[in-house]
Amino acid sequence: MRRRVKHMFLAGMTVLALLVAYLAALHVSGNFHEVSAGTVYRAAQMDGQALARWKREYGIASVLNLRGESNGADWYETERAVADRLGIQHIDFRMSASTQLDAEQVKALLEVMRTAPKPMLIHCMGGADRTGLASALYVAGIDKSGEDAAEWQLSLRYGHIGIPWLSKAWPMNTTWEDMEAWLGFPDS
Repeated sequence: MRRRVKHMFLAGMTVLALLVAYLAALHVSGNFHEVSAGTVYRAAQMDGQALARWKREYGIASVLNLRGESNGADWYETERAVADRLGIQHIDFRMSASTQLDAEQVKALLEVMRTAPKPMLIHCMGGADRTGLASALYVAGIDKSGEDAAEWQLSLRYGHIGIPWLSKAWPMNTTWEDMEAWLGFPDS
């Protein structure tokens, strides 16, 4: 019995270590991924060099900052300066991963994403929660790629951990669930 408990403990610790390593790799890589082929990308907060590289490699024409306007913050001033220098339109849309969006906010976000110059880069701090919801909404509401493709955007694959009562980012999941019928998925 002790041997079995020990093996189960070691297996659990191995899984936990692999999960932590995966999340660390997402962080180190900038959590940069394609959302819609050649049109929309997602990432964590980037430095000026990463934004310049992504402009060069992917032709980024607009940056949608989900952290909101943050005048005076180093990250914000750098991002704005690099975007201006490279001719990238910078768009601020303040969201909090710990606050559910209402239908009007979702519609406003969709309109911003619909009209932003493409290719567009969507980002927040970690590129997982707010960016996950925005990406899911884009995939469902604009790209029309289907419910499954949209829901993958708000998943552990990109570092999002949405667990009721345990995760501060759970409101991103509840926002998605509340909007599914409006987005054309009434049976969800």
